[in-house]
Amino acid sequence: YDGKCVFCRIARREERGTALLPCEDEDLVCFRDIKPGAPHHYLVVPVKHMGNCKTLKTEHIPLVKRMMEVGKAVLQNNNFSDLNDVRMGFHWPPFCSIAHLHLHVLAPASQLGFLSRIYYRLNSYWFIT
Repeated sequence: YDGKCVFCRIARREERGTALLPCEDEDLVCFRDIKPGAPHHYLVVPVKHMGNCKTLKTEHIPLVKRMMEVGKAVLQNNNFSDLNDVRMGFHWPPFCSIAHLHLHVLAPASQLGFLSRIYYRLNSYWFIT
């Protein structure tokens, strides 16, 4: 836990302005992005403080898979069922604003606006899927 990290505080329900969405994995939390790039834009975040995606190693593959499953479940719980029209990924440093691992879940990807298509571009220099 890092008391200076906003995502750590959100995960511990210390940020009153951020509502957590139902999540079936007790090690992860999910909430809406404050600057949505698509009609559905959620962040899936480990409760335990972790660095950005650059710190991921082979042993973190199960964690990333669980983060993706939570993202899909949250979309389905919010009446979005076309899982072929979803974009998930991480911003690559230095292009991430919070140094706590967080997966962006955006849908429908086909409705990303002009800037969002750039900002969340598939496997770009700044956003990895």
